[in-house]
Amino acid sequence: MPAYTTSLLFQHPSPKVRRAELRRFLKDLASNVLPGQSVSCLITSDAELLDLNRKFRGKNEATDVLSFPPEDIAISFDRAAAQAFELGHSVEDELRILMLHGLLHLAGMDHHTDHGAMARAEVRWRKRLGLPSGLIERAGASA
Repeated sequence: MPAYTTSLLFQHPSPKVRRAELRRFLKDLASNVLPGQSVSCLITSDAELLDLNRKFRGKNEATDVLSFPPEDIAISFDRAAAQAFELGHSVEDELRILMLHGLLHLAGMDHHTDHGAMARAEVRWRKRLGLPSGLIERAGASA
């Protein structure tokens, strides 16, 4: 039987973030969203997300979260902190929201093409987990 792992790597100075709690959250959520699949999540800088977005998507802009199927997520801590401040919730909650969004993408969902299926899934998970509004909801509210 293969060993499935969940790893959370911080490549960003973030001394006030409760890393152990975030690791537990990612492990629990990944086991529910992607049962039996390994997942790794990198928390890094805007500069790194810009580089990854440019390299893999051809977009010359930083973003908050990128998913690389089958098992990798990259999150900008800088963007997460700014969004948390702007929306009035904790950085940990914003990181959880970004992890959820990334995991749903790893599960094969795509809010750009699935006629609302990912948005509905994100809302269900967010409510179950007690998280503030998700990325897709925010995008819809600002459109």
